[in-house]
Amino acid sequence: MLVIRNSKIYTMADRIIEKGYVIVEGKKIIKVGDDESYLESIISESTRDIEIIDGDGLVLLPGFVDCHSHIGGMNFSESTSIDDLNEMTNSITANMEAIYGVDPKSPDFKYSYENGITTLGITPGSGNVICGLVFAAKTYGDNIFDMTIKNPVALKVALGGNPKRTYGDRNQTPSSRMAIPNIIIDSFNKAIKYLEEKEAAELGKGEMPKYNRDLEAIIPAIKKEIPLKIHCTQFDMMTAIEVAKKFNLEFSIDHAWGARDYIEELVESKCSIVFGPLGSIKSFGEARLIDIESVIELDNRGVLTAITTDAPILNIDSLVHHAGEAVRSGLDVERTLRMITINPAKILGIDDVVGSIEEGKDADLLLFKGMPTYNTNAKLINTIIDGKIVYSSNP
Repeated sequence: MLVIRNSKIYTMADRIIEKGYVIVEGKKIIKVGDDESYLESIISESTRDIEIIDGDGLVLLPGFVDCHSHIGGMNFSESTSIDDLNEMTNSITANMEAIYGVDPKSPDFKYSYENGITTLGITPGSGNVICGLVFAAKTYGDNIFDMTIKNPVALKVALGGNPKRTYGDRNQTPSSRMAIPNIIIDSFNKAIKYLEEKEAAELGKGEMPKYNRDLEAIIPAIKKEIPLKIHCTQFDMMTAIEVAKKFNLEFSIDHAWGARDYIEELVESKCSIVFGPLGSIKSFGEARLIDIESVIELDNRGVLTAITTDAPILNIDSLVHHAGEAVRSGLDVERTLRMITINPAKILGIDDVVGSIEEGKDADLLLFKGMPTYNTNAKLINTIIDGKIVYSSNP
């Protein structure tokens, strides 16, 4: 049993406990509260070994979640770059699963949990139009399948410059922006027809269609079992909304630079937003309108919004600093923290497991000296994943 006591707890479940405790048994949180007499009785009556962490003067948070990452499957920081998450031999690779392209021994996982990131949404692409399947995993472990929380959590598609550049440079389709949505629409229409034929055949009303792995991968999105995760910036947002509306899909818009020009449409579409990186260089081009103010406005308007580093495009340790930019631009600290905890967990569909400090959830916890996103010198003291202390800054 692990007990963390006397800390200020930001549960991310609409409750702040000024001086409280969390009791962990195995991998799960079994009690959150501030009744010291109850805690003392638990400690005194327990016959099991209890590890007690005194969090006096410290802040306790749920583990950070980045729901748009390429950690373990891409690496641009070493002498030989790695990209095992872009199968750029066809603009449609819906059946590709990111989980098979990820190396759990990548040092970026260790770098993640040493900086408070305990869960990642690991995504393929965005070199293709329909890139493949996204999964959610913990950042600590030796086996990526054991680390995985849920697979898949989304189907990744990409609009704009990335697929256009990939295939345009080869003089292949799509070489223009207008070709990209047509590829998505055509693929989804084929998947709907394929699904109808399968269902009819199961009722004895026709022949079963030839098995198609790409169409099979699209069907869960059609059924709203998983959302689309759409790589998208600036005026492509209107295309994303129209395509999603055509098929009545649930979706998130990832990156979302330039969202300030489409606030009303984004709110009306009921999409989620994964904004960032916030720390990118502001310059010319479709990926450089870093309008942090739109993060605040979208949050004010009730849009489920998260913040991403797009690691390893930018370093994973910068997640808290990107969130700090939102605070510096006027967003409330607690609402900003939600964008790197419970909000991305909801976007990934794993908020029943991680993202907040609640009884029954996984014991993924962070102890900080100072308030991250607000104090520039805030220091991570401990990272706890599945009830195990995996990082400590204390000697």
